[in-house]
Amino acid sequence: MEDAIVLTYEVSPDDFTRAGEASSDVKSKLKQMGVSPEAVRKVAIAMYEGEINMVIHAKGGEITVSITPEQITMVLADVGPGIPDVELAMKAGYSTAPDEIRSLGFGAGMGLPNMKKYTDEMNIDTTVGVGTTITMVVKL
Repeated sequence: MEDAIVLTYEVSPDDFTRAGEASSDVKSKLKQMGVSPEAVRKVAIAMYEGEINMVIHAKGGEITVSITPEQITMVLADVGPGIPDVELAMKAGYSTAPDEIRSLGFGAGMGLPNMKKYTDEMNIDTTVGVGTTITMVVKL
């Protein structure tokens, strides 16, 4: 991956005031680079959903975004509880978010389905008790 621009973000656990900062930063950088509005929108939505999931479910983590002329790759790695049933977690509306999270307007169970919907490729590598790494690609 030559000439890739690589951006790295730390995501803090339970920090809803800063949740979304990484996706906003990537969105503005992609706009400055002249990436198509459709690709910017897809990246921003998918990354925001992933970022919120990391805040709610994981103990924070790290997002690495690689930008090449061909594609934007987002790798979201956490050290959270892992996803026991990925197939179930991919179902729209399924959520393990606690009530206090739902009362904030999060945890509707659309995170993973939206991440898949707005990316060209998505891979979930998860181990219960160890963490989850989600890799998403948006082609340009």
